[in-house]
Amino acid sequence: MLTYQSWPAPAKLNLFLHITGQREDGYHLLQTAFQFVDYGDTLEIAVTESPTIHLSPALPGVTDDDNLIVRAAKLLQQATNTKLGADICLQKQLPMGGGLGGGSSDAATTLVALNAQWKCQLSQDKLAELGLQLGADVPVFVRGQAAWAEGVGELLTPISPPEPWYLVVIPDCQVSTAEIFSTSELTRDCVPIKISGFLSGEGSNVCEAVVKQRYPAVAEALDWLAQYANPKMTGTGACVFASFATAAEAKQVWQQLPVLWQGFVAKGCNQSTLLDAVSRFSE
Repeated sequence: MLTYQSWPAPAKLNLFLHITGQREDGYHLLQTAFQFVDYGDTLEIAVTESPTIHLSPALPGVTDDDNLIVRAAKLLQQATNTKLGADICLQKQLPMGGGLGGGSSDAATTLVALNAQWKCQLSQDKLAELGLQLGADVPVFVRGQAAWAEGVGELLTPISPPEPWYLVVIPDCQVSTAEIFSTSELTRDCVPIKISGFLSGEGSNVCEAVVKQRYPAVAEALDWLAQYANPKMTGTGACVFASFATAAEAKQVWQQLPVLWQGFVAKGCNQSTLLDAVSRFSE
């Protein structure tokens, strides 16, 4: 009988997002700040004696070869030559195309969890290196610390911004990051700022104006949230958020959400709940 271990795959918020240039290979050079929240997907993982990686339920329109969870597990198998496999059950809460990093977080949790359950003993640096092969956002989830990010998002410096309560609103649309990054009207020449500048209030999301123009649902969510707080968009959208001093304040606004809208209240976390889970597993 298989024994399952539960692992969190928390969402992230981009507290700001600037594009400072573009490399010759087309990748954009970024400045952003990542912070986690205590809300996200959950992976239930059991070790198997056969090397098969089995994931359920299947995500609509996503093959196993394209699924970041399966790819992460197979990448760790290759890196460690383990003969073990895994049965993985995904409890999905984070929307696809929402800017909350759900796919990247799922991949990072897979790497970190299986490294522990398979007893691979790879270092966090090595896991982050593997994660970068899966996506630019994966290393920040592997490391699990709120971070200032530069480069294509892989150059990380730990930061400790305030940890407020957030209301996150989920518009009824999926935003394509590739589409937004390929638009001609996107600002790509932001003057670089410093961490101290960000912490004192500098920074915006340069993708927001482009997304609002192309996705009216995002514009509507930002306008609605602006009645109660200073709204921001995370990543390339679609989700928008605002910070509040207390859970009660955030929940009070959440209760005003239009009937057909979705959203959640969560605590900002400078240390990911995944790191807490790793510590408990290792005890």
